[in-house]
Amino acid sequence: MIIEYKTIELFGKVLFEKVTLTTPFRKPNPMLNEACFLYIIEGEYNSISGLEKLRVRQEESVLMKCGQYLSQMFGSGTRKYQAVAVHFYPDILRKIYDNQLPAFLTASPARNCNAGMGKLGSDTLINKYIEGILFYFKNPSLVNEEILILKLKEIVLLLNQTQNAPAIHSILANLFNPTSYALREIVESHIYSNLTLSELARLSNKSLASFKREFRKVYQVAPATYIRNKKLAKARQVLALPAVRITDVAYDCGFSDIAHFSKLFKQRFGLSPTDWRLSQIDKSLS
Repeated sequence: MIIEYKTIELFGKVLFEKVTLTTPFRKPNPMLNEACFLYIIEGEYNSISGLEKLRVRQEESVLMKCGQYLSQMFGSGTRKYQAVAVHFYPDILRKIYDNQLPAFLTASPARNCNAGMGKLGSDTLINKYIEGILFYFKNPSLVNEEILILKLKEIVLLLNQTQNAPAIHSILANLFNPTSYALREIVESHIYSNLTLSELARLSNKSLASFKREFRKVYQVAPATYIRNKKLAKARQVLALPAVRITDVAYDCGFSDIAHFSKLFKQRFGLSPTDWRLSQIDKSLS
């Protein structure tokens, strides 16, 4: 549930965004015409793209270039999550730089760099920058266009100078060029997650109906059937390791409900997960 949501705009678009909410919370995060820098004040955040999944913790941040994303928020001990986002738009950047963008925003990205997002660890300069943004949220009457332009240029420079995230420079150089992925790449990258078909369709930039049609063409089977069978096959493989708890097996293979997992496993293999594991132990002893 969202507790508080505030924004500060520049040239009619949201530049800074501050949100406080209770967790767990998840939502689609499409950024087809913008990029975003997100700083976690409290809680944790999963940023999921077509091929990647990054876990961002308190006082860490992530830079996401233009593309399709899913957001999963997790709270601290109080289930509270709080974050600040800075949004980048190509037209606003051209305007504030008078159509002469800094070289690092137009440089060629590194070879074989397919990253759509990069994580930054705790950084003193970034932390101080966020403190400044929070000050303006508390004192909106002090905000004006000149200050916002300076703050936007400041975060761009800070990101360019970051030493602890090599991928950031490549992302900056390719900030508004979304990477396209084949459906098979997206499915195989997230098949053991707990993403829904609708969420996979969003990452593929397709409607659910289009996603299902293309999936059948690629895999020759319905998506729900294929994904379920792949998860169960992996679960059976991991269950052969007696040290791994059955609950952990289910979660690691993308099942969020243990009872549902056990039911599907028995339907597929004729034994419950517990009985199947015992049968494997008996085989090894005989």
